[in-house]
Amino acid sequence: MNREWYSSYQEGVPHEINMDEYNSIPHILEESFKNFKDRPSFHCMGKSFTFGEMDYLSKKFGSFLQNELGLTKGSRVALMMPNILQYPVALFGILRAGMIAVNVNPLYTDRELEHQLKDSGADAIIIFENSAQILQKVISKTQVKHVITTSIGDMLPFPKSLLVNFVIKHVKKMVPTWSLPGSIKFNDALAKGDDSTFKKADLTKEDTAFLQYTGGTTGVSKGAELTHGNIVANMLQARAWIQKDLVDGQEIIVTPLPLYHIFSLTANCIIFSSIGALNVLVTNPRDIPGFVKELSKWKFSAITGVNTLFNALLNNEEFKKLDFSSLKVTLGGGMAVQRAVAENWKEVTGKPLIEAYGLTETSPAASINPINIPEYNGKIGIPIPSTDIKVIDDDENEVAVGERGEIAIKGPQVMKGYWNRPDETAKVMTKDGYFKTGDIATKDEKGYFQIVDRKKDMILVSGFNVYPNEIEDVVVSHEKVLEVAAIGVPHEKSGEIVKIFVVKKDPSLDKDELIKFCKEELTGYKVPKLVEFRDELPKSNVGKILRKDLREPAK
Repeated sequence: MNREWYSSYQEGVPHEINMDEYNSIPHILEESFKNFKDRPSFHCMGKSFTFGEMDYLSKKFGSFLQNELGLTKGSRVALMMPNILQYPVALFGILRAGMIAVNVNPLYTDRELEHQLKDSGADAIIIFENSAQILQKVISKTQVKHVITTSIGDMLPFPKSLLVNFVIKHVKKMVPTWSLPGSIKFNDALAKGDDSTFKKADLTKEDTAFLQYTGGTTGVSKGAELTHGNIVANMLQARAWIQKDLVDGQEIIVTPLPLYHIFSLTANCIIFSSIGALNVLVTNPRDIPGFVKELSKWKFSAITGVNTLFNALLNNEEFKKLDFSSLKVTLGGGMAVQRAVAENWKEVTGKPLIEAYGLTETSPAASINPINIPEYNGKIGIPIPSTDIKVIDDDENEVAVGERGEIAIKGPQVMKGYWNRPDETAKVMTKDGYFKTGDIATKDEKGYFQIVDRKKDMILVSGFNVYPNEIEDVVVSHEKVLEVAAIGVPHEKSGEIVKIFVVKKDPSLDKDELIKFCKEELTGYKVPKLVEFRDELPKSNVGKILRKDLREPAK
């Protein structure tokens, strides 16, 4: 890595991290439990737990797993919950007991859940009651022996806990009838756990911490095996990047993305816990008015999210009235940040929307734009400390500056491999130990990387490469467009043509107006030939637009 430009663009950030600082995630957590004992650590739905309380509760849960269920170091324990207080309590207990956390999307279908439980070999699962019916359908086909169920209000104070659970179950009818004989309630599990009998696990950086499943949108879902060392490394790397702008024990970070997703898991849960920050958990970020109401209660200093979430907030009039005077860091990842959204964010909040880049397989952060960058640059930044990134061709040779190729990453945050899939692991690693991301990018003379697109999303029009991100960036800059996705569809003359799916911001928008606008901004072969208006676009659990779901009916 060229350290001259690195230093000039992120002054004060070390070139390398010290991997000897911590030997495991619990090492990080226990330091925070001690240093910030009386500070609030997690808040949800009006209830907060201090770091000291998180220490006590997670020990009790870890003790329950060890002494009541008989689980041991290396046992896989699945977590299937949204952002509620039970999640960090359970997660920290699992990790402190030396077990492996298997994060599961609570919106999974029975087919998806069965695959992940069987593939991971999970022995136990902590599951949100709303999803229990799904588990009921598949549990007999898995090796899961222990089920712990929880309801949304379980950790709220009495009588609010009873009221919230009653409304969710009997008024909103959000909990389908289920039967899981032998299951135990989360609060009962905590009551059975004895913090005095908890056995601290002997952990090293080589021990596996997470099986973080990925690839479900491109094929069979694979478990990225992330070690304690991988997560410790990424915590140190990202913390070094942002810490000079933050104050230990005083920050408040808003956490709308689910903690079971790698971005929120590392960036919010681990990194901000390490500096004694308060995580404000948002259980349902799709309820934008409710989300904005929660934001109004806090002088928050940081928020993470994806482009679609920021866009939705910016289209809410009440959001624009909030006090942003304490905001220091807005971090966008998971999908490309669009220029129109970034510029609007800066206009409304007065602070830049910093784009970062990473993958599940890299724990996740690999590159981030400098925190002090004055304005959106359309790039994913420069490599974080102890990370090398290069752009390679199909023969794994590094391409010249400005040339397109696949991003390849090397660093201590790169996964151990895909769980029980050495063949799949081999496919994504280069001969010299770099992880091949599948993302197409260029690198400029200053060392900044710019994503062009995923290999699989590239559209080929009469032999010319067309990248959906470019089309989408143009279309969404139209004042009447709320959201857009671009795909390629077969065409007898040109091989493929560009089709866009558009959600209107203004009902008066029509196809002709949009095509005319695109013709002014794009070369002829890039201009969409087909336009389909929709009320909404399909999205993943964290709000990433799923082009594959749009592509399938177009075939």
